Amino acid sequence: MITRYEHNPIIRPGDVRPSIEGYRVVGAFNPGATSCGDEIILLVRIAESCEPEPGFVRVPVYRFGRPVIHEFRSEECEQSGDTRVVSCKGRTYLTSLSHIRLARSRDGLHFVVDTEPFIYPVDETEEYGVEDARVTFVDGKYCITYTAISGDSWATALAVTRDFKSVERKGIIFHPENKDVVIFPEKVDGMYVALHRPNNTLFGKPSIWYSESPDLIHWGNHRCILRPGHGWDAQRIGAGAPPIRTAEGWLVICHGKGDTGAYSLFCILLDLEKPYKVLKRSSEPLMVPEEPYETRGFFPNVVFSNGVVEHDGKLFVYYGASDDTTNVAITDIESLLAQMDE
Repeated sequence: MITRYEHNPIIRPGDVRPSIEGYRVVGAFNPGATSCGDEIILLVRIAESCEPEPGFVRVPVYRFGRPVIHEFRSEECEQSGDTRVVSCKGRTYLTSLSHIRLARSRDGLHFVVDTEPFIYPVDETEEYGVEDARVTFVDGKYCITYTAISGDSWATALAVTRDFKSVERKGIIFHPENKDVVIFPEKVDGMYVALHRPNNTLFGKPSIWYSESPDLIHWGNHRCILRPGHGWDAQRIGAGAPPIRTAEGWLVICHGKGDTGAYSLFCILLDLEKPYKVLKRSSEPLMVPEEPYETRGFFPNVVFSNGVVEHDGKLFVYYGASDDTTNVAITDIESLLAQMDE
C-alpha cells in the first residue's frame, strides 16, 4: 500500500546550517511539499535550540527584529514532562525556535537544503517560531499556511509566493488556537475552501473542521466534519497535506494521535462538490511508527505528513519522524482509495 524509501531519512538536522551563531539545529521535519518548474520543493520545519552552558538554561526567542538567546540560572527554571517546554521565572518558553527552510530536488529523493531561512519569525505573533508549513498552488500562486507561535499561544498565518524567492505575508487567518490548516487546490462554487483544526478545552476533542473564504483572508461557514475515533486516533486528528482531486472525491492524508501517544497517518475521502461531506475514511492507519527513526527521537513515536507530491505516476508522501528527521514513503492514488471504508 505504501513503501518507505530505503534510504530514509532524506534530511537530517546535520544537513542544515544554523541560522545564527549560538544556535544548533536539533530537528528538520514536518515538511510541506510542492512542485515548482522542474523541482520538487520541501518547506522543512527547522528547529533550533541554544548551545548549552553549564549551570544555565538557554532558550531561543525572537525579539526586537532578530533571534536572540535568553539565559537563566538552572535553579530559576522548571522542566515540565514535555521536553519541548520549560518554565523560567514564571514564564513558559519553548526549548527550540522553529523556522521554515527550503529544500530542493529533481528526483524527489535527494535534496539540497538552502543555506538561509525562507520564512522566519518577524513579529510578536511569531515570537516562539513558525512551524509545519502546508503549501497549495491555487489561482497561479503558492499559498503557504503555517503555525505561528507566541506567548498568546498558536494560530495559523498565510504567506504567498510565486517563485519561492520572495514571499508576501498576509498575517494570521485563523486565530488562536487553530492549526493544521490546508487549502484546497481549487475553488468550490467560487469560494476558497480549507480544512482546519481548532483546539477543544472543555467539550469534545480536537477534530477536523471545514471553512470557506472569498479572499483567503476572511473565513466562515465553519463546520466540524470528522471527530477522533477509538484507539490509534482517539485523542486528536488533523488534516495533513492539501487534498488531491480524484474521480471519486477529494483524497486527504490526515494524522491521528492515539491513546498510547503515538501519531499515525490515515486517509479520508471528501465529496468533490460538497467537501464538508466525508464519503469514506480509513478504519486502520495508513502508517504507524515502526522504524527506529520513527520510534526514537526528540518526540518519539510520530509519523506526521503535511506534504504530498504527485511524481512519475506515484504519490511521494513526505513526513516528519519523531520531531527529528524528514522522510518519504511512496504509494499511489488507487492504493489509498482501496484501503478506505464506506
